[in-house]
Amino acid sequence: MSSTQAPGWVVPVMRLGYSARGVVYVIVGGLAVLAAWRGGEAEGTTDALANLRGAPWGVPALWVIAIGLFAYAVWRLIDAWMDLEDYGTGLKGIVARTGQVVTGLIHGALGAATIRLALGDSSGEGGGTQTLASKVLAMENGALIMMAIGLVTIGAGLYYGYKGLAEKYKAHLRRNATTERLDPAIKAGLLAHGAVIVLIGGFLFYAGQTTDPGQAGGMGQAFETVRAQPFGRVLLALLGLGMLGFALYCLVEAIYRVVPRAAGGDVATLATRVKARAEGELRRAAARAP
Repeated sequence: MSSTQAPGWVVPVMRLGYSARGVVYVIVGGLAVLAAWRGGEAEGTTDALANLRGAPWGVPALWVIAIGLFAYAVWRLIDAWMDLEDYGTGLKGIVARTGQVVTGLIHGALGAATIRLALGDSSGEGGGTQTLASKVLAMENGALIMMAIGLVTIGAGLYYGYKGLAEKYKAHLRRNATTERLDPAIKAGLLAHGAVIVLIGGFLFYAGQTTDPGQAGGMGQAFETVRAQPFGRVLLALLGLGMLGFALYCLVEAIYRVVPRAAGGDVATLATRVKARAEGELRRAAARAP
């Protein structure tokens, strides 16, 4: 299906999904910075969203966020199925598209948890990751499955870091003054998010190794682990700012992301600018050569 053009509804759904994802990380990152500043407990994704319920217009906001998270899940799944970003069917493409499916399922589950919060069900707060770990460990070969999940999660976190360092995100961002100006914050956000995901993967792997679901932890435990280190409150503040950078990345994606099978081949991205600059430097170097 690699030649299939993106349906007209895909891009609006994608933009809604990235917007909701950005809002979630604004809340998570903001609360982490406040926890570092005031000395409170940093919270993970579901707990951070639970705080929103008590705010004015909190319940309608949760419904909007839930719809957006489902939209992001749909975008990731349809993107993987139709290969809308031209990853192909080789090994690298299959790995990338499998990652899209996993990401879509995770955000679909987060959307369902957000709906439960909007309905007043607080059962998803706190130990959601540990509850999942308990179910996995109760399965046949559950410890091995849990360790495998941990390794995959660590790999995903490392990929986020690589994506930031190697500037792979630029391939699908429309080039303009805004995206170029925000580029350093986007890169920092991807690196911070990758670090948190690696920590979560480590918790999951250790839970499988010890067959103890209590060792599994999500974003909240990752924040607390960072804060327990020397200069932990400073590190937590930096990590929270990084999460805000990742939120910015999501919001920039919501506005400026290019879907190759919807945009055509004439859209200039940040990656094309970098490539053009490198080619220009090579031409100038060749012209100066004796």
